[in-house]
Amino acid sequence: MLFHKIKNVEALDNLTLQVLFENGEKRFYDLNKLIEANKDFEILKNNNDLFKLVKVDIQGYGVYWNDYLDISCDEIYYCK
Repeated sequence: MLFHKIKNVEALDNLTLQVLFENGEKRFYDLNKLIEANKDFEILKNNNDLFKLVKVDIQGYGVYWNDYLDISCDEIYYCK
């Protein structure tokens, strides 16, 4: 299986992530859709400081905020 590994992530306004993949592609991921589908992510809507702390997983297979909140690289790549 081919994974679209992440090189860099930046938290933008309006709960949007700007994600740079190792292949050079840049995608924008709107978390508002994810929050509607999964209420676990609602904390990011109410806590902008936490939202800005997003990091790339050490292997590049996703982004995360803490042990409970993460998004896979393929979710971001295919569901922009």
